[in-house]
Amino acid sequence: MARTPTLSFKSKPVIGVVHLPPLPGSPRGGNIDGLTGYAVNEAAKLVDKGVDAVIIENYGDKPFTIRVKNPATLAAMAIIVHEVAKSLNYRVPVGVSLLRNSGPEAIAIAYTSGASFVRINAYCEPRVAPEGLLEPVMREVEEMKHRLGADTIQVLADIDCKHSKPLTPGYDPREAARECIERGSPTAIIVTGPRTGEPPHPGYVAAITRAVDIPIIVGSGVNPENIRIYWPIASGFIVGTYFKTDGKTTNPVDPKRVESLMSIVHTLRSTEKRSQQSKH
Repeated sequence: MARTPTLSFKSKPVIGVVHLPPLPGSPRGGNIDGLTGYAVNEAAKLVDKGVDAVIIENYGDKPFTIRVKNPATLAAMAIIVHEVAKSLNYRVPVGVSLLRNSGPEAIAIAYTSGASFVRINAYCEPRVAPEGLLEPVMREVEEMKHRLGADTIQVLADIDCKHSKPLTPGYDPREAARECIERGSPTAIIVTGPRTGEPPHPGYVAAITRAVDIPIIVGSGVNPENIRIYWPIASGFIVGTYFKTDGKTTNPVDPKRVESLMSIVHTLRSTEKRSQQSKH
C-alpha cells in the first residue's frame, strides 16, 4: 500500500488539524460520504496554503469514549484517512488522532489507510479526564506496531495532556517526559496548554525541551502572535483552532488564516537558514 511520508523535524513542521464532524457510531454520528468529502476539502485547503502535514481527528465524537471500540467508527475513520491521503497523492505526511486515548486503534487505522503518524493523549502516563481514567497504552501501541509490521509509523505522545489532570501530587512534566522516552518509543513529545486552543507558557515548553533529546511539538494555541516565541524552543507545531474561520475549532478552515501563519513560518525558516549558513 502507498503510504504518506514520515514527519521530518529539520524544518519544524506545521501540522494542520482536520477536525471531523461526528462519525458513524458516535452519539451524533453522520453520513460517511459527507464526512469524507468534508475532510478531503479541509485537508486540501491546509496543504494548498503551505502546511507541512495534516492530522485527522474525530473531534466531533463528543462525549468521547476512552477507547473507541465501535466498528462503525473505526471503519469510518480508516476510510476517511485513506481518502485524504489518496487525495493528496501521498505527498505530505498524514496522521491519525483517535480521541480520547485510542492509541493501538490509531496505529491500526494509520497502517491500513496509508497514514504515517499518530497522536496519543496518554501514551505513557495515567491521566484523570472528563471521560474517566486514561491509562497508558504504550505497551499495546508497540505490540500493535510489531504485530502489523508498522514500525515506521511515528508516535507523537502528549505529556501533561490538555483537558486532563495528573493522578499524583508533585507532578513534574519534565520527569514524565523522561520516563516516557526511557520506557516507551515516542518519536516526539507534544506539549499543550490546559484546553484546546489555549497556548502553553513558553517557559514550560522550554523546560521540557531542555529535559529531553527528542523533538518537542507545541500542540495547542499556536497563532501568528506567539509562534515567533516558540520557534527557538520547539521542533514542530500542531495548529487547529487558529486556522479555522473566526478562530472557532468546529468551523471550517479559513485559507487566509493558514496563509497568514505560514507566511511567518517561511520567514522564520529563511532567517534560521541564513543564520546557520553565516556560521559556516
